[in-house]
Amino acid sequence: MKLQVSALTDDFDDPLITIEEDEEAHEEDLWFLPGPLEEESDDLPPGPRAEPPDTAVVDDWAKAEGVHAAQLARVAGRLGALDDRLLRGPEGWRHRLALIEAANLSWFAGDRVSSDRLALWVSMRLSGAQDDTNALARVGWAVRRLTGGPGPKADLAAFLDRRDPENIEDSAERFEDRAGGWLDVMAAAGDLHPITRACMGFHLWNLAGLGQHGQQIEAAVTASRIAASDGSGAIFAPLAMGGAGGLRVSGLPPERLDRWLDGMNSAILTAMRHLDDTQTWSARAERAMSQLSGRTPAALRSALTEWPLVSAPMVEVITGASRAAVQRNLAWMEERGLIREVTQQGRFRMWRIKD
Repeated sequence: MKLQVSALTDDFDDPLITIEEDEEAHEEDLWFLPGPLEEESDDLPPGPRAEPPDTAVVDDWAKAEGVHAAQLARVAGRLGALDDRLLRGPEGWRHRLALIEAANLSWFAGDRVSSDRLALWVSMRLSGAQDDTNALARVGWAVRRLTGGPGPKADLAAFLDRRDPENIEDSAERFEDRAGGWLDVMAAAGDLHPITRACMGFHLWNLAGLGQHGQQIEAAVTASRIAASDGSGAIFAPLAMGGAGGLRVSGLPPERLDRWLDGMNSAILTAMRHLDDTQTWSARAERAMSQLSGRTPAALRSALTEWPLVSAPMVEVITGASRAAVQRNLAWMEERGLIREVTQQGRFRMWRIKD
């Protein structure tokens, strides 16, 4: 009888295995263990990549702001000077600049509303047979938003005068959702300068699905209010007075911000020169009209300061003076070289201040 020799190991955690045959039989009994791993060919198509969050774009604009920090500081300083100028100046200056800016934005947006047509529409809701009333309504909205009221951050839908219809389908994309996404990105950029945020918001407008109604004029007006949100005198930052080059949509964020700052700088300088000319004219007109009695001369001078162009019916509505008094004073001012008639026609005449 042959004795079996036991093979012991030093590892007490291992099972006791007696002989080689028992070891093989023991492993065969473990049928529930997985088999050996086999390498499989990786021929499956790649899965969808996770899209970056909407707020990731803020980092690109933060880098662009760092690149143009010096230029941004200069433009911010000029905007601060304009803000202080308007804060100390008469209320009519803000309205005057808003009308000029809105008229320039209308040309940028393709509506091409002239200053005289805009003045008649805003003051008396008058339009000609050749005028596009929808275009006039859009530019009139721009004037209202550039002259006052809550900004876009409080309620973007109310700012734009746009709401979802009550009978909207459940599958339709809601305006509130698109506006909410845009506002979320703007809130994520809270550490950026308001001028940079305004530029970013303008260029993200169409990507957020907000540009199908008022096209670019809504985006520009909203951005101009955001850029001046830290001020107390300037309600908006001029964007189009010096040309619309800063509103051109192309290039990466650093290029877009560079054009934006150049355009805003030119627009602010144009606005400041315009206020200088208006202030000089107002002082000259006050001295020349000091000999006139009654309230009509002062009211007429104030209207000419507030509006880039005026007509006799406009001044009659604005000042409450009689048509005869208005026409008499306009003729007197034209003879003294204080104003000039710009339409060169017998009817529907309009005047502006003469530099």
